[in-house]
Amino acid sequence: MMNNTVTKAANKKVDIFSVRGITVMALLAAFSVILMLFEIPLWFAPSFYKIDLSEIPIMIGAFTLGPVAGIVIEIVKVLINFILKGTQTAGIGDVANVIIGCSFVVPSAILYQMKKTRKSAIVGMSVGTIILVIVGCLLNAYVLLPTYATAFHMPIDSLVQMGTAVNPSINSLSTFILFAVAPFNILKGVLDSLITIIIYKKVSFIIKDFHFTR
Repeated sequence: MMNNTVTKAANKKVDIFSVRGITVMALLAAFSVILMLFEIPLWFAPSFYKIDLSEIPIMIGAFTLGPVAGIVIEIVKVLINFILKGTQTAGIGDVANVIIGCSFVVPSAILYQMKKTRKSAIVGMSVGTIILVIVGCLLNAYVLLPTYATAFHMPIDSLVQMGTAVNPSINSLSTFILFAVAPFNILKGVLDSLITIIIYKKVSFIIKDFHFTR
């Protein structure tokens, strides 16, 4: 009986732009913003690299409601954070954060939607983590770090020296990306993936029961 109920719930039609869908996405975005407040400093990167778990509600939303919902929640999260905290990079950093977040969430959700199993979720988030690392490294090298250097009126070398202070192996922009940015994104992808796998089934049907069209 329980299996039939679960199957029926999984097969219900989803309308993410219904009132219920918008409400669910807004709530998940709000949870994501709250998680952004709890930043964890890392021992291998400069102090301005702090990890948070804000992608977890977005991943749950993308798995439950689809990759488009994941994009919407990601954008809403960044917009709320922008309104609350403002920006020091003329919005460039905020746009980059949306791109980096979507590079992780969207591929993961697309692969999961093809076959909704634990294995496909693991494969999806593994692929998402790889894409996250690649996109994160490229954006940091060519967009974020140059933007931050301009915003705070300091040369890139000063940012590199901040990396050298925590890891002597960091002595150039390329080694900064290799030994600080890449590990940061790997850790973020792995943590978000593990926690999502642990809690997803426990919360996904709550979202679905609230959200599905009748």
